[in-house]
Amino acid sequence: MNTKTRILIAEAIGTMILVIGGPGTAILATGYFGGFRNSVTLLGVALAFGLSLLVAAYAIGSISGCHINPAVTLGLWAIKKTKGGDVPFYLIGQVLGGVVGGFVIFAIARSSTTAWTANATGFASNGYGDHSPGGFGLGAAIIAEIVFTAVFVFIIASTSRKSMSPGFTGVVVGLSLTLIHLISIPIDNTSVNPARSIATAVFQRGWAIEQLWVFIVFPIIGGLLGAGAWRALCPSEEF
Repeated sequence: MNTKTRILIAEAIGTMILVIGGPGTAILATGYFGGFRNSVTLLGVALAFGLSLLVAAYAIGSISGCHINPAVTLGLWAIKKTKGGDVPFYLIGQVLGGVVGGFVIFAIARSSTTAWTANATGFASNGYGDHSPGGFGLGAAIIAEIVFTAVFVFIIASTSRKSMSPGFTGVVVGLSLTLIHLISIPIDNTSVNPARSIATAVFQRGWAIEQLWVFIVFPIIGGLLGAGAWRALCPSEEF
């Protein structure tokens, strides 16, 4: 199996893990299903995203670097930490893996005897305005996605510096994703990852599709800004 195929498969598996662990927790354990109502709060969902990224990092990090996020891939490509020829394989794997993860959660949720539909519940999709958990508007979602994705990618770029111990990368990025979710779930359900947003929107099928462009465009802008900031600050011997 060639390197590009391995990257595609690894990124698909990693993104599937992230979607099952993150949105899966939000969908299955936060209030829709009978006796488990409110069993997991905002803190629990934030931890689920962080832990999912952490375990995925150790599972596939040695194969693809565990980007599992188009904003990360494009940010690292912009500063030449990812080869241009590999980028399409990262992106295809991430989107496919995310949709597969979304389908797994969808199949489980729809088998419940509790009255449930992905359209009515939102399926943990990202949104603003009437679809923001805290009632935040488009401007707030744009700012949040740019700033928090920039911070996230800045941290990821930093953990790949030569003096960073590789064994700690998964912990650092997992905790950073947890922190970002703690801050921004009330704003727009936290994207910072277009593949994660696509994975839930395609099953919600309504307003989430209409608002999806925000959670593709602005995380990518944030990722490029965060990577660029790190490159500007990073000493050449550390890059």
